[in-house]
Amino acid sequence: MRSLNQGQRGFAAVALALVFLALPASALAQCQQVTEAPKNRYSIQDDIQLGQQAAQQAEQQLPIMNDRELEDYVNRIGQKLVAAIPPRFQHPEFHYYFRVVNQKEINAFSLPGGPSFVNRGMIEAARNEGEVAGVMAHEISHAALRHATAQATETQKYQIGSVLGQIAGAVIGGPAGAVIGAGSQIGFGAGALKYSRKYETQADVLGAEIMSRAGYDPRDLANMFRTIEQQGGSGAPEWMSSHPNPGNRYACINQMAQVFRVAPGVGENAREFQMIQARLRGSGRSYTAQEIARDQQNGTRYPNDNRNPNGNYPNNYPSQNDTYARGERVAYPASSYQQVGNNLFRAAVPSNWRALGGNDNSVTYAPEGAYGSQGITHGVMFGTDREQYNDLQRASQQYINDLLQAQGNEYLRQQTRFTRATLGGRQALYTTLAGRSPITGRTEIVTIVTTMLSSGDIFYMAAVAPQDESSVYQRAFNDIMRSLQINDRY
Repeated sequence: MRSLNQGQRGFAAVALALVFLALPASALAQCQQVTEAPKNRYSIQDDIQLGQQAAQQAEQQLPIMNDRELEDYVNRIGQKLVAAIPPRFQHPEFHYYFRVVNQKEINAFSLPGGPSFVNRGMIEAARNEGEVAGVMAHEISHAALRHATAQATETQKYQIGSVLGQIAGAVIGGPAGAVIGAGSQIGFGAGALKYSRKYETQADVLGAEIMSRAGYDPRDLANMFRTIEQQGGSGAPEWMSSHPNPGNRYACINQMAQVFRVAPGVGENAREFQMIQARLRGSGRSYTAQEIARDQQNGTRYPNDNRNPNGNYPNNYPSQNDTYARGERVAYPASSYQQVGNNLFRAAVPSNWRALGGNDNSVTYAPEGAYGSQGITHGVMFGTDREQYNDLQRASQQYINDLLQAQGNEYLRQQTRFTRATLGGRQALYTTLAGRSPITGRTEIVTIVTTMLSSGDIFYMAAVAPQDESSVYQRAFNDIMRSLQINDRY
C-alpha cells in the first residue's frame, strides 16, 4: 500500500483538527490525535527481546489453534494492517505475526516487537471481517506506539529485567495472563501494567487510521467495542480488564471514521469470513480463561508440535510434514552442514534445514517454520528452467521476468543488473530481488544465481532471507555456493 505523501498527511491533519473542534469539550479531551509516540527510555531491541520472551511463554502456556486455514486467514488480515501502519510509526525491525488462541472470551493482545495473539472467541463474536480487523488494528497500534515499554518508562519503578514480568503477566491479561506472569518468576501480577486510558485513546485513533489505510471502515472498530461491552454480562469482559474504556470511545471513533478515507480496492472478504466462522463452529468447544488458568497451575504446557500426548486440549497441530510459513522467528543457520542433492547437483546446506519434496527440476531446503504453500521466507531453492534463448544473459533475464510475474511473487522487484559469478565451477550470473513479503510483512531479499547447462536449460539457485537477517544468512548462502557441484550428464 502506498504511503501518504506530504500533501495527503497535511490534509489528514487539518481534517482531523476540524473534527476534534466539532466535538464537545468533554469529548475533545479524549479524542486526541496521535502526533507522536510516547516518551520511551527503552530501545527498539528491548521491545523485540521482551516481546519474543513473552511470546515464547504465551505459546507454551496457552492452547494455540494451529489450524492452517484459520491462521493464514488471520495473518492475511494482520499483514494487511501492518502494511498500513503510517510511516512515522513503522519499525522495520519489528516482526509482526499472529496466532489464534482456542479461548472463549473476546480478547486479543500484541506484544512488544509485534507478536500478536487473537482469541477464537473474538472471531466468533464479530459480525464481519472489519470488526476482527478493528480489534487487531487496535492491538497492533499498542505495539507500533511501543506502549508497554513507554508505560514502564512513565512508572520508572522497574529495571529492564523486570519489564518482562509486567508484559507477560499484564499485557496478556486475565487469569491466564496472571499465570504466565507468575511463571516468569519475576513476581508481577496481572494488574501491574494495565494500559492507561491515554494509551487506549492513542490506540483507538491510530487503529482507526490503520484500518482506513488498509481498506476497512473504522466504524467496525467502534461496533466491536459495543459487542465487547454487551457480551461482558454482569462482569467486565476480559478484553476490558487490560484495556480500560477511556470514555466517549464509540463516539470518537465514529467521528474519526468521517475523516479517514477508506482506501479503495482492498478491505474485507465477506465470503472468507463466513467460511472461517463456519470452520470454527466445527472445531469443537473452546476453553474459558478459568479453565486455562487452572490447567496452567497444574503445570500443563502446550508446545507447538505433535509431542503432547498428555495435554488437556485437542491436538490441532498440523503434522510435521505440513509445516508452513507463519512469519515467525526461525532458527539461524546451524554451523554444521549436511550433504544434499539429486541426480543433477550436490551441495552442503545447514544441518537444521530440511528438504521440501522436489524432483530433478526443483528442490527447496529451509528451516522449520519458514516454508509452506505460500513459499519460503528463509532458505534456498535449486532448479532448472527451459528458456527460449541460448545465451546465459538473455535466458537468465527471461527467467527473472517469468519469476516476477508468477502468482505470489508480484511484490518482488529486480534491484540490480546481472553480475558475473561462479556456480559449480561454471560461469554464472547473479542478481538481487527485493520486496515486502506478504507472509512476514518484512522486506525480503532474494539472490538469484544462474548458469547454463549443456542441454540449453539454465540451472538456478535462489537464496531467500528477510533483509534484517540477511547478514546472518549470507555466510550460509556463500558456503552453499562454494560447495555446489553440478552433474550435467543426467
